[in-house]
Amino acid sequence: MLKVLFLCTGNSCRSQMAEGWARHLKAELVEPYSAGVETHGLNPKAVQVMAEAGVDISGHHSKHVRELSDVAFDYVITVCGNAQESCPLFSGRAQVVHVGFDDPPRLAKAARTEEEALNHYRRVRDEIRKFVESLPEALPSCLPHRLCSG
Repeated sequence: MLKVLFLCTGNSCRSQMAEGWARHLKAELVEPYSAGVETHGLNPKAVQVMAEAGVDISGHHSKHVRELSDVAFDYVITVCGNAQESCPLFSGRAQVVHVGFDDPPRLAKAARTEEEALNHYRRVRDEIRKFVESLPEALPSCLPHRLCSG
């Protein structure tokens, strides 16, 4: 089973959604984790839109990537540009892949209504689902420690 870390800035939204989708859709193939290069707490709107899609991430919590330093990941998937730029080095065979998604909280700041704000979260949720559905076939086979682009 592949051990996959979804990494973003604060482990509050996109990486949490990715972990939730992977647990929901790919539990037989992928052992998913999520973390951030910082911790920002779990985003309530991310929890809400995932629940709308039938995935409960309310029990998740925001983790710093250091908390998972003892896990030998096969893949580290950065889901935002900041995490890609700040991605720590991983020992072992972990292959780092970047698959960026828009930041729902940033997009929602310009929303005029709560529904418009939630629609940003829903769009990104659905984009992440589509990516997770493509796992593990969508992951490149690269040399260990080499940065791959996905």
